[in-house]
Amino acid sequence: MVEEVKQTEAILESSHNEKKKPRAKKAKEETKKEEAIVVEEPKVETETNANPDSEKKVEVKKIITKKVAKEIAIANAYSLSISTKQSSAIGKMILRKPVDRAIEMLELVLQEKMAVPMTALEIPHRKRSLMPAGFGGGGRFPKNASKEFINLLKQLKANCETNGVENPVITIAMSNIASRPFRKEGRRAKSTHVHLEARDKTKLIFKKKK
Repeated sequence: MVEEVKQTEAILESSHNEKKKPRAKKAKEETKKEEAIVVEEPKVETETNANPDSEKKVEVKKIITKKVAKEIAIANAYSLSISTKQSSAIGKMILRKPVDRAIEMLELVLQEKMAVPMTALEIPHRKRSLMPAGFGGGGRFPKNASKEFINLLKQLKANCETNGVENPVITIAMSNIASRPFRKEGRRAKSTHVHLEARDKTKLIFKKKK
């Protein structure tokens, strides 16, 4: 009986070992596959990193901006210490004149070779021989106001160049009373706002006076 028991145990152990062998083979095959995958991964990385320029291509587009020419140029001055009456008379003289011509006229006023017409005022010395063409009555030489207008006209000329206004002609020359601060003995100081506009001469249609 003892021998029969030993034989049966030996048969069972042999069958159990035969069942374990294919499992061990499968485990070895799986480990080999994992190793193969681990080895293949860095190869894929080297292929992707080999040509970075081919994947990242950026198209550069040049944007060209064109300057649009404006039809008007403006110059303003605020709280100038000049007479409002004199500045309004200068504005009437330079109206519808080219900017360069207006500067030349005011430079002649500083040299007392041309008088600014002031027809609405009673002026003792008329200076008719020094009056510009087309003006009558009396005239004077407002030098302080002429200096301020020359600086403002130069600014207007620069604005015409930046805005692309060709053949600029003064269309608006407006003077208004500004806030007048007090001086000694309750007197008020002179203060004036000036507004100038210029447009292209070829695009203007002046209305004829009746």
